[in-house]
Amino acid sequence: MKFECNRQKLTEAVTNVQRAVSVKTTIPALEGILIKTGAGNITMYGYDLDICINTSIDAKIIEEGSIIIKAKIFSEIIRKLPEDKIIIESDKKDIVYISSGNVDYKLVGIPAADYPEIPLIRNTDVIEMDGETLSSMIRQTIYAVADTDIKPTNKGTLFEIEKNTIKMVSLDGYRLAMRTEKINCDNEKKFIVPGKSLIEVNKLITDSVKKVSMITSSRHIIFNIAGYSIISRLIEGEFINYKASIPDNHITRLRINTRKFMDTIERMSLLLTDKMKSPIKCIIDENIIKTTCNTSLGQAHDQLEVSMTGENLEIGFNNKFLLDALRYSETDEIIMEFTGATKAIVIKPTEGDSFLFMLMPMRLSK
Repeated sequence: MKFECNRQKLTEAVTNVQRAVSVKTTIPALEGILIKTGAGNITMYGYDLDICINTSIDAKIIEEGSIIIKAKIFSEIIRKLPEDKIIIESDKKDIVYISSGNVDYKLVGIPAADYPEIPLIRNTDVIEMDGETLSSMIRQTIYAVADTDIKPTNKGTLFEIEKNTIKMVSLDGYRLAMRTEKINCDNEKKFIVPGKSLIEVNKLITDSVKKVSMITSSRHIIFNIAGYSIISRLIEGEFINYKASIPDNHITRLRINTRKFMDTIERMSLLLTDKMKSPIKCIIDENIIKTTCNTSLGQAHDQLEVSMTGENLEIGFNNKFLLDALRYSETDEIIMEFTGATKAIVIKPTEGDSFLFMLMPMRLSK
């Protein structure tokens, strides 16, 4: 194999593909990037058996072939090469030669035949979405995906498509995040995408990305994003009946300035650490929220005017969970609905139903 390409284009492609490369694995080939020559281009793959990222860039192909190069050393070398033109070749013993200007490297490669088979998706059912919309939906739901959970489905986000509407739902047992948007797709589909995969998808959706296409099969999904393909396994299993957990009535309803309430909670949080899990106490009374935080470091008090209907209430919050919900609402004002001091709180926009966040309160000590 031998080809010539532009250093800047190669560096950008390797940086993105490398994110799917295994860091710790018993399969040496998965620590590398697979490079294959094509008709006037090279295609690169990173794969950790759960997620694959691949892309192609223009290249002058001198001799066809394929090789695996260790990702870490490969990315470090090409970033520091002096010239725009790079020549890469490999011999029959899988030795890789990299040259640019007066700089030459000789590396030990891995035969391309050692690379695990990358999943093929034969289903041609394509779902297209606006890139900015998909990015927003991921951003507003990914925070509620469980990091560690005995339920594998909680480690992913449910995609629910029906009647030209797409919903994305994440939950971790303490909170729920749901985003809803219109979409041009009248098919009905449900699938769960791992949170790790969605993080990588969102990294590739830049401001210049107008469209993202999704192709699904029974076990995998492909996201096609501006010349990159992300192939991810889907999480098997039945997602929890989240609709049954959303309250359909409330006893207290608040309209709150999001930024001001965030500032209040952040001030209370100054007395909290990872070792101090004390709740932030909120007393809702006559269009006022009085907040209190009491820990071994001291006490803090604050209050904020709100628009209120319903009953007075005293309730406790986990500061981080509440701040996440406020931050990812991304609106100037929110509606908060309460059904009691120990029942789930719903946060939603003042108009429409584009998002719904839910979190469980913390019990207050008597």
